[in-house]
Amino acid sequence: MTLSAIPAEWSPHRAMWVGWPSHGELWEENLEPAQAEVEALVRALAGPGQEQVKLMVGKPEALEEARTRFADVAGVVIVAGLFGDIWLRDTGPIFGAGSANAAAFRFNGWGGKYELEHDDTVADQIGASSGAALDRHDFILEGGALDHDGQGTILTTRQCLLNPNRNPGWTEAKAEAALAASLGARKVLWLGDGLLNDHTDGHVDNLARFVAPGVVACPIAWGRNDPNDEVYDAVAKALSEMTDAAGAPLKVLRLPSPGFIGDEDERPVPASHMNFLIANGAVIVPTYGDDRAADLACEGLRTIFPDREIIALPSIAILSGGGSFHCISQQEPA
Repeated sequence: MTLSAIPAEWSPHRAMWVGWPSHGELWEENLEPAQAEVEALVRALAGPGQEQVKLMVGKPEALEEARTRFADVAGVVIVAGLFGDIWLRDTGPIFGAGSANAAAFRFNGWGGKYELEHDDTVADQIGASSGAALDRHDFILEGGALDHDGQGTILTTRQCLLNPNRNPGWTEAKAEAALAASLGARKVLWLGDGLLNDHTDGHVDNLARFVAPGVVACPIAWGRNDPNDEVYDAVAKALSEMTDAAGAPLKVLRLPSPGFIGDEDERPVPASHMNFLIANGAVIVPTYGDDRAADLACEGLRTIFPDREIIALPSIAILSGGGSFHCISQQEPA
């Protein structure tokens, strides 16, 4: 039996999972700012995004505050859970068509870098709460390492998927066989490296995203000191030479990057407008302080999603934890 492809993110959803920052010992001074940014995301999803939001709270003592904060928002369900942190895209399951089933994988803290208690049980918790039967697969995979066109084409990076800190001995052929068996992949498109200093080892959802059948968005450098300039150009060139599972050449939509974003030591951090989240009624784009770059990225997405509201929201505090809106969410296809 041939597996159905994972639905594209722009297909209708019955719900959207989001992780709620719950651990002060992890977020420290960024806990309240991160909660404020996630609150804005949740309100946008439940409002113009037209989503039922399942907000997963990772500590019992954080539940009441979360319930109070969202008491006025219809369409937000507070879900008691246990997790190490909020990155549900990577720790949760990947739902199939209609969300009757979901694929669950092993999780090892992004190659052993951040192994936190309960993160390896998140897929089980979300599966149980959603009512989806879990199809378990005995290899390591994070959802943010892949992007799907809904027709069996999967976009990924060699830096992450073939990294020996995930599945030692994997080759492209072994990875492609695993993705075909678990997620209905008909063709895998391989990019090289991801963003500089990305602790996920180059997740593709920071680098290149399907936005329509046969159309992939990827960044173009913004400003004079963009540390990923060469990576962006290599990605665009590679995509322009690829075809999807149907054999159609890809079209490339280049959107401005946020430019150089540094940490407190002025080391580049992996900020990306590509970590946008496609909801039923909106596309929500993370921003990092450069309004002009964000506006241009939103204008480009508006040409692809004319029937969805394009919403730019700050994600600076969330980025301090290593990701953004796409990383902390996971959709249940309708």
